[in-house]
Amino acid sequence: MSIRLLQRDDHGTFGLTEYTSPVTPPYAILSHTWGRDGEEVTFADIENDSEKTKAGYEKLRFCAERAFHDNLKYFWVDTCCINKSDGVELQHAINSMFRWYQNAERCYVYLSDLHDTENDQLFSVSWQEAFRRSRWFTRGWTVQELLAPNSVEFFTKAHVRIGDKKSLEQEIHEITKIPIKALQGCPLSNFTVEERMSWVQGRETKYEEDKVYSLQGIFDVHIPLIYGEGWKKASMRLRREIQESSKSQSIFPKDGASWIVPFNRNPNFTGRESLLAVLEEKLFVAGQPTKYTVTGLGGVGKTQLVLELVYRIKDKHRACSVIWIPATNIESLHQAYFDIARQLSIPGWEDTTTDAKKLIQSYLSDESAGQWLLVFDNADDINMWITKSGSEAGASRLIDCLPRSEQGCIVFTSRDRKTAVKLAQHNVIEVPEMNEEMATQLLQKSLIDTDLIKNNKADATALLERLTYLPLAIVQAVAYINENGITFADYLVLLADQEEEVIDLLSEEFEDEWRYRELKNPVAITWLISFEQIRQRDSLAAEYLSFMCCIEPKDIPQSILPPGPSRKKEIEAIGTLDAYSFVTKRPADLALDLHRLVHLSMRNWLRKENSLSQAMESVIVRLREIFPDSDEYKNIKVWRTYLPHARYVLDSDLVDKDHQMRIDLLWKYGTCLYAEGRWNEAEAIITEVLGIERRVLEADHPDTLTSMANLASTYRNQGRWEAAEDLEVQVLETRKKRLGADHPSTLTSMANLASTYWNQGLWEAAEELEVQVLETSKKRLGADHPDTLTSMANLAITWREQGRNNEGLQLLDECLVLQTQVLGPNHYDTLSSRDVLLEWQTEGETIEALPSNSLDM
Repeated sequence: MSIRLLQRDDHGTFGLTEYTSPVTPPYAILSHTWGRDGEEVTFADIENDSEKTKAGYEKLRFCAERAFHDNLKYFWVDTCCINKSDGVELQHAINSMFRWYQNAERCYVYLSDLHDTENDQLFSVSWQEAFRRSRWFTRGWTVQELLAPNSVEFFTKAHVRIGDKKSLEQEIHEITKIPIKALQGCPLSNFTVEERMSWVQGRETKYEEDKVYSLQGIFDVHIPLIYGEGWKKASMRLRREIQESSKSQSIFPKDGASWIVPFNRNPNFTGRESLLAVLEEKLFVAGQPTKYTVTGLGGVGKTQLVLELVYRIKDKHRACSVIWIPATNIESLHQAYFDIARQLSIPGWEDTTTDAKKLIQSYLSDESAGQWLLVFDNADDINMWITKSGSEAGASRLIDCLPRSEQGCIVFTSRDRKTAVKLAQHNVIEVPEMNEEMATQLLQKSLIDTDLIKNNKADATALLERLTYLPLAIVQAVAYINENGITFADYLVLLADQEEEVIDLLSEEFEDEWRYRELKNPVAITWLISFEQIRQRDSLAAEYLSFMCCIEPKDIPQSILPPGPSRKKEIEAIGTLDAYSFVTKRPADLALDLHRLVHLSMRNWLRKENSLSQAMESVIVRLREIFPDSDEYKNIKVWRTYLPHARYVLDSDLVDKDHQMRIDLLWKYGTCLYAEGRWNEAEAIITEVLGIERRVLEADHPDTLTSMANLASTYRNQGRWEAAEDLEVQVLETRKKRLGADHPSTLTSMANLASTYWNQGLWEAAEELEVQVLETSKKRLGADHPDTLTSMANLAITWREQGRNNEGLQLLDECLVLQTQVLGPNHYDTLSSRDVLLEWQTEGETIEALPSNSLDM
């Protein structure tokens, strides 16, 4: 987590220095209310040495003097320590704000509306009344600025110290209704959700969503920032996150070690004692390497071997933390890193701009992490490990993000020996096929009727030989034998019947062909026999298997599967697949893992049946149904788990890239990335959608224009105003020609473009558009339509920014009267206009007359 701090040199010039935890020096921090737009010292002003020209320079001077008085070299002020033109940095700052205030040595509250006061009058009745009326107590963000720091001191505009949080706790309690215990530093988790929610009631923020976002630190949770969603939706998302957080169970045993392993111990694990002995002997021994890769044929038992290893490590080293990460693809790995950082409560995990990989790297590399074992399962794709994550300067390779510590060890599993060598050099342990003795033990442990082997030794030997002693094939075959109550001889007959039909089943997709023997692939044969039986007895289970082979095989949420005739049928279908060991249920959540070879085998079978493309289309239809529509980002924790699966389908060559179903899913995928604040990724997806629509549809088609408008929105969120402006101008001109100047979509485009002009300080251009929007809205919608009133308020603000104070005040006054009549006095828009109008007037703006007396209504 980085923070940019201010420092004043001997010549009175301010400079900025960026620090990253844990090397951040002691610093003071300022809490205040912002002045009018353009008054505060910005990041650009510091960079350009023009801070002294701003009215807000007085705050910097005050903070520097107080910090110097308290022997603090550095201090932080939100107006200029954040580059707000950088959308990513702004989000990072908002998510980090509570911690920054919490970590400050001193917090100075600058009350700009408490004017020059003599020291002997500080505690007079008039002062106390002014203190209670201070605007600082009405703003949403100041709640966390009051509660987070240990030391909070209050000062007047004349730099006179009034007191601190401790000496004024009774007054502050009476003003804010925040319990004194909370003011004294009692853990905020000791207070109920509703009690903490009430602390911001009646307070205002510039953007309505900030009233919710300002509570994240108080609840120690994180939700993506989605400006424009409104207070209600933001509040609902916050409450869901709080609820989920309260449900989560601690992952730390009493000894303090963490245990993050997605699978239970396998009671049927057999043999491999020599390999386990080698691994146990090498791990946590001084002078030995700290990275090893377990490699071998898919289905040979690599994962089960390492799973048994971590349970033995747990038994032997009680203080050793064990963390298990699926490494199937980059999406799954990123999701796992995020989940683990959250479970470990690593500082910074909730920041959407922070790289979770680096958080965990730093966390485990620190000596305080203690002894640990990190497992990367299915690390098969070497390109994923050695390719940089992006083209930007700070991009890093996944392999460079691995933690390093004398107390820690890393174990990979990989099907590819080349990948194994690159990940761990010569420290590679190859898992061979089981010998007959081990395979027989596995067969014995897995059977319900344990007398089968005693009575049919020859058939058991023949069966194991036919299955090449491969654990996956043995487990699947036994599942079929157990369920159907057949003998080894019966199963051997089925294998013989199917042999010629499956001879080339995996020849195309199975990349390790050199591992094939003269005998037919046992996994494919076992799968085909089992699947034919499943199709006959449980059609929904067969449908689920077809569905799952078209998405990412790891971490499949059960909610992603198509609904069955009843919940009972769904449970039975998953139970059938589990009984054949086609899927593994994750004990921690409602998710399944489909074995990779089964995944490939099923795809080959569907392709042979000429139905793979149809199956892919069915998956796209389902994903279109369950992904949220634009602006309806409900259940974010659920649909976040869908993202790797959507990416898998969208990358497939089996679906026409220009098909409308794919475009729809691609669009929803992009909006979800947008909702998470992943602007660059969202931009790439929306750009792809736009390219397809331009090619397939007309350039002025409504869908094409909508995509252009949304792409402009991603530019705005990244502070790329000129790029946003270019697109918005195109959209506006096209909609004028196609829909007419008074069409609602055209008016929306005009308002968006005006907003972009507004953010660039192009007031005349913004005014011109806003006047058009207002006049057209009046004619088309009526003078008292809510959209018309919004346009009036926007134009009033623009006029004031141009210095046309009387006109701005008069228009806003007129708007407030209509809002009160149409929307009601307690509507958010009404209250917002009232607040702005009152603020303008209390700041000294007057006009000759306000005949409506709107503020008295």
